[in-house]
Amino acid sequence: MGILSFSFFVLCMFEIVAAQPVTPPDEVAALNKTLDSWSLRISSNFNVDPCTQNAPWAAENANPRIVCDNCTETTCHITLLWVNALDISGEIPKELFVLKELKDLNIGQNFLSGPIPAEIGQFSNLQYLGLNTNNLTGRIPPELGNLTKLISLSFSKNNFHGPLPTELGNLTFLEQLYIGSSGVSGPIPLELSNLKSLQILWAFDNLLTGKLPEFFGTFTALKDLRVQGTKLEGPIPNSYGALTKLENLRIGDLGEEDSSLNFLENLTNLSILSLRNCRVAGQLPEKLSTFSNLRLLDLSFNKLTGQIPNSFQDFASLQYLFLGSNDLSGELPPNIINQKLVALDVSFNSISGNLPQHSSKAGLSVNVVGTSINADGLLDEKTSMMLNCLQDNNKCSNRVPATSFSIKCGGTEQVSVSSIIFGDDSETLGAASLYASSDNQWAVSNTGIFIKNPNELQYIAKTGFHITETSESELYKTARISPTSLRYYGLGLKNGKYSIELHFAEIQMDDSRSWKGLGRRLFDVYIQGERVLQDFNIQKEAGGSHRALVRTFEANVTNTVMDIHFFWAGRGTCCIPFYSTYGPLVSAIHVSQESNDFGSSNRDKKDVGKIVGISVGCSAGVIIMSAVSYLWWKKYTRGHKQQVDTNSPREG
Repeated sequence: MGILSFSFFVLCMFEIVAAQPVTPPDEVAALNKTLDSWSLRISSNFNVDPCTQNAPWAAENANPRIVCDNCTETTCHITLLWVNALDISGEIPKELFVLKELKDLNIGQNFLSGPIPAEIGQFSNLQYLGLNTNNLTGRIPPELGNLTKLISLSFSKNNFHGPLPTELGNLTFLEQLYIGSSGVSGPIPLELSNLKSLQILWAFDNLLTGKLPEFFGTFTALKDLRVQGTKLEGPIPNSYGALTKLENLRIGDLGEEDSSLNFLENLTNLSILSLRNCRVAGQLPEKLSTFSNLRLLDLSFNKLTGQIPNSFQDFASLQYLFLGSNDLSGELPPNIINQKLVALDVSFNSISGNLPQHSSKAGLSVNVVGTSINADGLLDEKTSMMLNCLQDNNKCSNRVPATSFSIKCGGTEQVSVSSIIFGDDSETLGAASLYASSDNQWAVSNTGIFIKNPNELQYIAKTGFHITETSESELYKTARISPTSLRYYGLGLKNGKYSIELHFAEIQMDDSRSWKGLGRRLFDVYIQGERVLQDFNIQKEAGGSHRALVRTFEANVTNTVMDIHFFWAGRGTCCIPFYSTYGPLVSAIHVSQESNDFGSSNRDKKDVGKIVGISVGCSAGVIIMSAVSYLWWKKYTRGHKQQVDTNSPREG
């Protein structure tokens, strides 16, 4: 190419480049300083303009991602900035707020600290703001109320404190509000009643107080409402009956007043309905069976009375039905188990009748612990003998009462350095089941489902990490987990005073300086119906993850049965480092009698009945059943339900 031709080519290229709109210098400088503060400079001083057409950082899969819009012939503005899940640390720099044309800012799933600067109110064009899953602190700034074009706002999973600002009521275009596990407290401001466009509201796991707001019933566009694990009080307002677009409704852990189910009459679009531990009283509405989209119904740990309607046999799509720990009575509908049903929990109710013969279908789990349902036709010889033994002490004359039991929760049998044999607890459980040990000295039951991961039903956590603060590292490398209620029962024990050792290690959540280390697991522990731990956080108490922790308690056995109950009351994060990371976790249990002379080993026949749990695995297709004293359980359950209802602390 000659000199003249080359000069012409360069001139043409210059004219093409010059003709392209460019990013204002102040935005370029602000972007560079922001990325510098997070050690994320994409290109030194952006020798290539940030708004260059078809730039690699504008692609949908780019991270960080920068997109420009609002272009004229000469300039383009930065309108989107995503820095997601890159573990950037430090604070939110003031330079960021120079980018006043931003419409979409997502800096979630990082390790940012400090407060949300008041300058955030300068983003008057912002439509989407994601600050979730960070280590941000301080109060929620009222200046967020200036962002009146917002469609989606998330500051969930942080460490804020103080109340929600009333100015959030200015965000009348808001369709999505995620504030779960954010740390906010106090009453929900009345000003939020202006948010009539809301379709999604997640407010679980906070210290919110006062009555469950009546004005939520005016959010008629709502499709997803989650209010669990707070300090809010009932009742559930009848105004919620206007939320006819709801597909996912999860309310839990309400105190004070009872609630009814009358508001459900017209909520026929529901797919998931969970009103667990809400002091719901009254009878089950027959109309629920006409909800053709309903996949999960959880009304456990309430005060429901009367019979299960026969119409519950007609559910078209129901897969999971949890009605445990209520005051239901009458007979179980004979055909309640259909081809769709995966799990049925009717435990701890005064229900009788016969378990349908076809309940042995593969993949089904059923829990009828604490009922008088007759399942004789489904018991093998060994389990029948166990049941008869516990129903009638005369049939146990050849059995020596036990004075201890030990369990390797979620793992195979292990022998400790002190020669304690921790029994095998590696059986795959279902969403509503009870499994008895091979020697019938103890049993374990699980109730609940990890909704986001419904196919992961083994309810066992494992790790390859070495566990510190113990000479028994292997004992802590597996654990039994549960999304709702995990119970261990010691059976056939000699009456007396016992020492209970509970072994824990947090093996699902890490404690790194990463967004993956920001999870919080909280749950309660009951022994013999008495709450001994509330909002228990293994990681915090042990001083970190993968560290062993032992808690020791004392309790009396007066009826040959020991009950250790791990219960999730909606508290803690749900999804760090992955979905369905929450709920009770326990590594091992060791129970031994302190004094062989305490109490009496004689069983009172007046307090003997039966408790039956059935678990049918997909692969084994085996029915495993166990029994403990029915009348005692009814007495215990009544007291336990009252504790959960009145003392519940503050929720995938």
